[in-house]
Amino acid sequence: MTDGPVGLRPLRYRDSRAWAEVRARNIEWLRRWEATPPPSSSVPPMTFRQMVRLHSAQGRADEALSWGVTYDGRLAGQLGVSNIIWGSARTGTVGYWIDGALAGRGIIPTALALATDYCFQVAGLHRLEVNIRPENQASLRVVEKLGFREEGLRKGLLHIDGAWRDHRSFALTLEEVPEGLLRRWHASRNLS
Repeated sequence: MTDGPVGLRPLRYRDSRAWAEVRARNIEWLRRWEATPPPSSSVPPMTFRQMVRLHSAQGRADEALSWGVTYDGRLAGQLGVSNIIWGSARTGTVGYWIDGALAGRGIIPTALALATDYCFQVAGLHRLEVNIRPENQASLRVVEKLGFREEGLRKGLLHIDGAWRDHRSFALTLEEVPEGLLRRWHASRNLS
């Protein structure tokens, strides 16, 4: 899936070097926002190959969707829809990260709009949720730009950077973007 220079595609084993390079350069940029195992966890961190294998298996099982975010053809971040629940819920939770050097260029809003349209129009989901730490102004701007509706505060939702952190919860349903989120995103950019 692409829109101009922004793309979403599955991560592949051959992305290992590029992914590791982007992650290494952004360790400080991402530390405050990314989930970490609690101190009591005995699960070792996954290798890149294990992560790709897990995401592929979850995709085949309709439990999650995962993409590398590209910008001008190079790997720039990652976006995933996890915790997919089918049945009468048809919902999923979105998470994303971007190379700090590329932040503020509309890459993640575009990628999130592409992913949302895929989830609603192709995969058959009805609702997507994004949970963001209250201090993460850049990520809060993403959901604001795209018109996600705030639903409230989720206390101690995720273990991040050494502690259980609160998150503001935002959501969007299919009925709120019948014309597609990417189309709405483009329209809002043309007005500014």
